[in-house]
Amino acid sequence: MTMNATIETAPEPDAVSQRLTFVLAAACGMIAANIYYAQPLIAPISAALGLSHEAAGLIVTMTQIGYGVGLLFIVPLGDLVENRTLICSVITLGAASLLAAGFATHALPFLIAALFIGLGSVAVQIIIPYAAHLAPEAIRGRVVGNVSTGLMFGIMLARPVSSFVTAATSWHAVFFGSAALMIVLATVLWLTLPKRKPVARMHYGTLLLSMPHLALTTPLLRRRALYQASLFGCFTLFWTVAPLQLAGVFGFSQSGIALFALAGVAGVFAAPIAGRLADRGHSRIATLVAMLLAAFGFLVTYIGAAGSMLNLACLVVAAIAIDIGVQGNVVLGFRAIFALGHEHRSRLNGLYMATFFAAGAAGSAIGAWAFAQGGWTLASGIGLALPVAGLLYAATE
Repeated sequence: MTMNATIETAPEPDAVSQRLTFVLAAACGMIAANIYYAQPLIAPISAALGLSHEAAGLIVTMTQIGYGVGLLFIVPLGDLVENRTLICSVITLGAASLLAAGFATHALPFLIAALFIGLGSVAVQIIIPYAAHLAPEAIRGRVVGNVSTGLMFGIMLARPVSSFVTAATSWHAVFFGSAALMIVLATVLWLTLPKRKPVARMHYGTLLLSMPHLALTTPLLRRRALYQASLFGCFTLFWTVAPLQLAGVFGFSQSGIALFALAGVAGVFAAPIAGRLADRGHSRIATLVAMLLAAFGFLVTYIGAAGSMLNLACLVVAAIAIDIGVQGNVVLGFRAIFALGHEHRSRLNGLYMATFFAAGAAGSAIGAWAFAQGGWTLASGIGLALPVAGLLYAATE
């Protein structure tokens, strides 16, 4: 399929090639990484910009705010605006913002740039529904799962990559390097992606006003969003408090924590498997398995004395189990909501992502508070309660 082709209705059986799927997966990974590069770099960035310890959290929070705003106000445009143009425009915004962050020498310019990095990163959530549009119904779960694998690689590799690059050069190099990568990526996508002009004919305001109606009248969307909220909340809680536990109890350095984070990469292989299971009609059992894995992940961390090699090994097992559960379940949700109709996939995706992204932000904040108040015991107890709550809700299906 050439870049001049236009996808409007049902795709052809060969509409999405392996090459195009790989390009979309790689793009998702590169873009998603921009949200997470700064997480392990809070200390050096805040020191360089003169931010206090109390305000240092804004380095990550501003990006999250930008991403959340983009989910609600930019992603829905995928149902209205030609998709290739929209994707490349949003990526270009991200590139400019990354460049601004790299040049920043004071807190305010950096925080403004961080906000727009979040906005530019929502391109990934335009690409995933776009991939669903390309894929025939029979293999839609598999295609979305494969594309989401790239997204998961980007999320899991971003933190160790930024830590290693900063250790070798400086945190500025992380943002400059990613800005250059985004410019190259936007060019490649412009030359590679087929056009897709949505069939919807409405004003932007009408588009946004339709989203509350979609949320209220789509029970499947609400259910899948809440399932993923329970898992993503425990995921962000784990990855917020695990580095604190590793540094405080095990004495890990930043490089050691970065190596630990690589364990979570194993979770990316759950995405294509989940997609295939969904295509075969096994979404319900796969959802229950995902929640059980996340709960098991927290339970296993109680094995062994704190600071022992056995306990460290159990933390690695927990990271893998939780990540497999979370990454697999998000694809099951994508497959379910994208089957509801092509005319509002981007809006459904924006609502789906915004719901569990808010839960993720809450999980991170609650986890940090709980760890400060009661250490690993309290934080992991809350983490365990989240997938258990998801299982109880799933029992009502």
